[in-house]
Amino acid sequence: MPIPGTQGDYYIPYEKRNGDAATVYFTRDLSAEGLQRIYEKIQNGIGGRVGIKLHTGEPHGPNIIPRPWVQELIERKLPNASIVETNTYYEGGRYTTEAHRKTLKTNGWTFCPVDIMDAEGTVALPVQNGKWFSKMYMGKNILNYDSLLVLTHFKGHTQGGFGGSNKNIGIGCADGRIGKAMIHTTPGSVDMWDIKKEEFMERMTESAKAVVDHFGDHIQYINVLRNMSVSCDCEGVEAEPVVTPNIGILASSDILAIDQASVDLIYALSEKDRHAMVERMESRHGLRQLTYMKELGMGHDRYQLRDIDHGDREILLQEAVKDVQPFQE
Repeated sequence: MPIPGTQGDYYIPYEKRNGDAATVYFTRDLSAEGLQRIYEKIQNGIGGRVGIKLHTGEPHGPNIIPRPWVQELIERKLPNASIVETNTYYEGGRYTTEAHRKTLKTNGWTFCPVDIMDAEGTVALPVQNGKWFSKMYMGKNILNYDSLLVLTHFKGHTQGGFGGSNKNIGIGCADGRIGKAMIHTTPGSVDMWDIKKEEFMERMTESAKAVVDHFGDHIQYINVLRNMSVSCDCEGVEAEPVVTPNIGILASSDILAIDQASVDLIYALSEKDRHAMVERMESRHGLRQLTYMKELGMGHDRYQLRDIDHGDREILLQEAVKDVQPFQE
């Protein structure tokens, strides 16, 4: 029998959680200006050589964070930063460095340096207290950065249930051949995607922990809850149509708190509006990402949600989503 609370298809309501509370900032302003304002709330610790971990998308991907938003953020707040990525485990527009460079150009990521961190090899970062790993292989250029801004398009995910900050660095910093294989595939298996549900969530989270521990106090998180298909941006133009309302942007210094708040905001929607995303998260047992982050000491599942549109006052989840509108193209 699974340990109570570790089933990835079981949502733990806020009132049943325990421990201290982190701070998560929230804005409804889905724009370049909103992104800059919320970044200012968590910018402490971001300095030196800055990497921005962003999912730059498959060719012509319709749901990625808008390029002009990121360009303005970099030009106005982070003028010397580089976007950082790694090659994919699956064959597609980002499978090789050459193809990846072409896709970056197609999608307009040409206004700042983009570092494909595993283009020239890997580095093994330690995983502390892992169940599955003692080390995880990352693109070696992760060592070139003093701080990391994890800028995430929050959405569903075919394997993980949802893709938040945890997925962005857990999968997105692992190199395309060794690290990603360690997360997705049992050695010797003929099915490269055979690891699923709780085990997959735990492996991905241990990989993310290696990144979190590597940067220490110099890593911050932003989740953009916009164009939330149940499909990951890895699926590009083949992604399922968006049916979940846009909600806003979250920012925090706590990786668990920001992903937990993102999930909580989905659950706070009306049943009709949340159905598709909740079904995707629960059917894949994706909620195990959250409980395993807590077990690994990666953050807090309790938090104060602070509305930066109204003087940083604390608000309830229901207030944050009360005026959302059904998604329209």
